[in-house]
Amino acid sequence: MVDTDMTPEGIATKRSTRDLTRAAVSGWLGTAMEFMDFQLYSLAAAIVFNQIFFPDVSPAIGLIAAMATYGVGYVARLAGAIYFGRMGDRIGRRRVLFLTIALMGASTTLIGVLPTYAQVGLMAPILLVVLRLIQGFGAGAEIAGATVMLAEYAPPKRRGLVASLVSLGTNSGTLAATALWTVLLAVLSEEQLLSWGWRIPFLLSFVLMLFAVWVRTHVKESPVFDARPDVVDGVALSKAEVQEVADKSVLEAALKQRKGKAFALALALRFGQAGNSGLIQTFLVGYIATTLLLDKEVATEAIMYGSIAGFATVPLVGALGDRFGRRTIYIALSLATIVFAFPMLLLVTGGTTAGLMFGMIAGLNLGVLGLFALESVTMAELFGARTRFTQLALAKEIGGILATAIGPVIAASLTAATGSWWPIAAMLVVYSTITLVAAAVAPETRGRDLVRLEDAA
Repeated sequence: MVDTDMTPEGIATKRSTRDLTRAAVSGWLGTAMEFMDFQLYSLAAAIVFNQIFFPDVSPAIGLIAAMATYGVGYVARLAGAIYFGRMGDRIGRRRVLFLTIALMGASTTLIGVLPTYAQVGLMAPILLVVLRLIQGFGAGAEIAGATVMLAEYAPPKRRGLVASLVSLGTNSGTLAATALWTVLLAVLSEEQLLSWGWRIPFLLSFVLMLFAVWVRTHVKESPVFDARPDVVDGVALSKAEVQEVADKSVLEAALKQRKGKAFALALALRFGQAGNSGLIQTFLVGYIATTLLLDKEVATEAIMYGSIAGFATVPLVGALGDRFGRRTIYIALSLATIVFAFPMLLLVTGGTTAGLMFGMIAGLNLGVLGLFALESVTMAELFGARTRFTQLALAKEIGGILATAIGPVIAASLTAATGSWWPIAAMLVVYSTITLVAAAVAPETRGRDLVRLEDAA
């Protein structure tokens, strides 16, 4: 048996090792699918969408327009975070995760059958944006739900390591999408890629969706949700119903806590990882191809190799967080990213393939995957059980809108205006500094009882 956190009465809610394994696979698959879908889109936006959906503008403007359509999905993610997050806190994590994965999978598959600008004119980018919005609405609570579910399943002493498996899903999805695009770029001509080849990765995502849905039919509800003192018969009590409970001291303490501090800390922790991800995994791919005029597969191969290295980075960082605490490792990774930002861009723009590869692989693992491994557990521990799903989803998605979605557009504009790479490095420093400050002032959350209804700060 696998012990989870203790209820206020001191009774351990248990799940078997098989239950934990199923929850881990479910969270990994769902997150892999989310990031595969979004990486498929971001790479397509950087490589071909400017020609397929925005062909009547200059390459620089086309890249900005393609990055903008990439960004609109993050607006829909915010709406999805609010809608599904509240639902997950109210009726449980398990039910919501069925809905989110279905929306993501259906919209991504349909992108693969869209008509192009040459076929239907302006209707093509309009349909692209609509599907991007639907995709984002489902994805807005997917990774938050998977993170909450796995963190609430994990044994407290190994929570960082177990919860980091959600981050491995991001790694796996990024790797799968990048590998698909790398193969397509290697075997197809430019004409084949633009006419039909770009559709293949989107259509293949349907298979992963079917498998992920099947796995989730065998996952039990989060033991922490079942153990919450404000949950009766599988549904959380409303504020009015709490007032009618005979012994409501535990519930009232959580309801009366002033909210906001934990959310602000989580948002700032998210900012560095999200912003760095948008710059390294999305913008640099297009920048290398359209501005540095290098072969498109060089950038996608760098992301692919970086994702492979992440299979070691993510669990290592999760285990280090369990050993030394979340704050210590957050501070170390943020400082490393700040120091490496300008050397990384010097390597990327230095004219050698080896330097570019090393720079992007190291930057991806330090500033994106390493921070994500910590984020998966720390944000769950910062929030109380009653609003954990909602607050975590909102922190992730607001951080995504402010950093990941807007960042590539700002970077494209600044590099076009200055004719230089230094704004990219400067943005990496700014994003990572925000996370560094948040980690320095945040409370240590390692080993926190996740059944508690109040926030950690």
